[in-house]
Amino acid sequence: MPIPIIAHGISEGISAIPYAWTALKFAPWLLLLAAAKYYFGGAPNTSERLLASKVVMVTGGTSGIGASVVRELAARQAQVIILTQQSPSDLFLVEYIDDLRRQTKNNLIYAEQVDLASLHSVREFATKWIDNVPPRRLDAVILCAGLAVPASARGQTLDGIDDEWQVNYLANFHLLSILSPALRVQPAHRDVRVIFPTCSSYIGAKFDLETVKRDHEEERKEKEKKNKSKKDSLDQGPMARLSVRPKGIYAVSKFALMTFAHSFQRHLNAHERPDSLPPCTRVLIVDPGLTRTPGTRRWLTGGSLWGLLLYLLTWPFWWLVLKSPDQGAQSILYAAMEEKYARGTGGWFIKECREVDCARKDVQDEDVGRRLWEFSEKQIAEAEKEGALRRAAKKKEVKDEEEKKVRKETASQKAQSAGSRRSRKNK
Repeated sequence: MPIPIIAHGISEGISAIPYAWTALKFAPWLLLLAAAKYYFGGAPNTSERLLASKVVMVTGGTSGIGASVVRELAARQAQVIILTQQSPSDLFLVEYIDDLRRQTKNNLIYAEQVDLASLHSVREFATKWIDNVPPRRLDAVILCAGLAVPASARGQTLDGIDDEWQVNYLANFHLLSILSPALRVQPAHRDVRVIFPTCSSYIGAKFDLETVKRDHEEERKEKEKKNKSKKDSLDQGPMARLSVRPKGIYAVSKFALMTFAHSFQRHLNAHERPDSLPPCTRVLIVDPGLTRTPGTRRWLTGGSLWGLLLYLLTWPFWWLVLKSPDQGAQSILYAAMEEKYARGTGGWFIKECREVDCARKDVQDEDVGRRLWEFSEKQIAEAEKEGALRRAAKKKEVKDEEEKKVRKETASQKAQSAGSRRSRKNK
């Protein structure tokens, strides 16, 4: 049909075609819009590798980029284990996994409850995973879970730690620290990868351990002034809040995550295998780019209705410059599938499906990595100790309530027995 119209326009003139001049007037702008959308969409994953028999562990796999990663991995026949905050019996999660299995024709999709806002939950899962003989197969760990909240909605986790710091960095450190024996014990011929998605905000991060360090004495005094009771002391603890509500902690958490990634690769490389073969686990850091995830939308709207209204009004702009979750997942999938990363010493930085240099060299600094590792271990140990005290106090409280209830029921039964017909007759 277009050919006769074009021929008619050539023979009779452009004006003979209805709305031809209007179309020609807008055509350059439409082409420019399409070119801009193609540019901001980023590079696609060109790897065609199948992942049959691979076991891949993914955090944040129920929404955003993580959901796209899980769907593509499952479509390539990988066995996917989704670490999620919800219980595996949660109705939403059950339906979500059923839909994935039906869409990808892959029944090897499972969920495990791991709440990154609880260090105890992370430890429970990780210790259960490694406490297995023979060791479980594990081919990849992809850390897609992340948290970016507006300043007005900032809070703390169950462990009394800034939520962005714990979810974006500390919980990942805790998880991999415990799982490292499971990664190191994999056969030497196996291609094992640990993928750390990051964000370009790390470039401007002002990294200082004091900004994420909790002050024991000041918090202790403050809690003693506010509440003298022992119950409150155990429930909230002297370290229940950060000593300072630091700015830019999201960027700091991403910088720390990248620093830990390099330290973790050195940790894996330093392990001497019994078979004297080189390590089989390689770390890759990926910048997926700016993406329209639920977390991004929440951050852009500031967590308010007015912000949501402004976001809806400016949605065409965000549609143009931000990637979709599927587009944001491409670099992560490339890092998980590309054959050339099955060899080498690890520590590559991937952006737009190609290897690039990191903008900040200090993320590879061994001294910074060592200090961060020691600080993280200490912070986790202190938080877990306080968490254990809280759980013990809560358990004792429940036990006391049960004993009190039993005593009350026993006293009631004795009172009824004392006033019975038989007891009156004996009197």
